[in-house]
Amino acid sequence: MKLGVISDTHDNLTAIAAAMRRFQAAGVEAVVHAGDFVSPFALKRILQARLPVHAVFGNNDGEHVGLTALLPDLADGPRHLQLGGKKICLVHDRSRLSYDHFEAADVVIFGHTHEPLVEHREGRLILNPGEACGWLTGRCTVAMLDTDRLAADMEEVYEQARS
Repeated sequence: MKLGVISDTHDNLTAIAAAMRRFQAAGVEAVVHAGDFVSPFALKRILQARLPVHAVFGNNDGEHVGLTALLPDLADGPRHLQLGGKKICLVHDRSRLSYDHFEAADVVIFGHTHEPLVEHREGRLILNPGEACGWLTGRCTVAMLDTDRLAADMEEVYEQARS
């Protein structure tokens, strides 16, 4: 199964639209968002891609009521998912993971740091897609996760102009 992994969109509608086009062109079957949509209008843009979305709240998601009205199963992490035959643990801030959460997963997906990371540790894939918004680094990144290969490729959606 091919999953589009994204985090820290922070209301950047241009970056979100570019990421969703990239996901659709790549044939992803679902989107996994590791938090920090920020506002419901950002989540609406993601949902316009008409792909299943699995997500957790981030520390900057203030409008919980508005966000859950659009995505009723949106919740605080850690959240455990079964996708593509793999056990996925999804959380915004990796520091909220206990060892038990880590142990129960084939893939751990997190955001919060805005720094892309793909590593294998103890037989698990650890993945941070970086920041889709590009506000801190100027790079709008997402990841393509292939659950069959237990591998992920980082992709830059576009370069955000920094001031």
